[in-house]
Amino acid sequence: MDFADVRRIIFDEIEEVLARIDSERITALTQLLARSKAIFTTGEGRSGLVARCFAMRLMHLGMTAHVVGGTTTPAFSERDLLVAISGSGATDLTCTVARLAREAGGTVVALTRDEGSALAGEADLTVFVPAKIGGTGSRQYGQSLFEQCALIALDAVALLLQEELGRTPDDMDVRHANLE
Repeated sequence: MDFADVRRIIFDEIEEVLARIDSERITALTQLLARSKAIFTTGEGRSGLVARCFAMRLMHLGMTAHVVGGTTTPAFSERDLLVAISGSGATDLTCTVARLAREAGGTVVALTRDEGSALAGEADLTVFVPAKIGGTGSRQYGQSLFEQCALIALDAVALLLQEELGRTPDDMDVRHANLE
């Protein structure tokens, strides 16, 4: 096998999963984001990196976005939205944060590959990312397929929001970091 072979394997797996994500749930997520006072994102490991990427893109769109656990993250309130990402839907800290957000009266969205998970049980909306692992599932290690698909799905949500909000790349560039 060479790079072209594994590239095709990965792209085919991603396409199969993305094609099975419910577009109505993506639309619902986009609407929730557009009407939220602030958006908080959370996840652990590579899912946490996806959460951070999404918060960054929301900030570029001019939305108020925070990553849970950051030193400048403010209090979560009933007008806020939490986007919690966990492939298994069982990551202890992610589930705890989702429960706390729900208890604070806010809205919780879960991205997970397990619709029956503890995380999905805490969520007002679950975006099911049907990334199989092991056995006849992905040939990639661990939850790579879930994480790749979650990132692409959330980038698609960001593009939908960009269109809905009428933001241009120039509008977004003004918010891009300039101290790097």
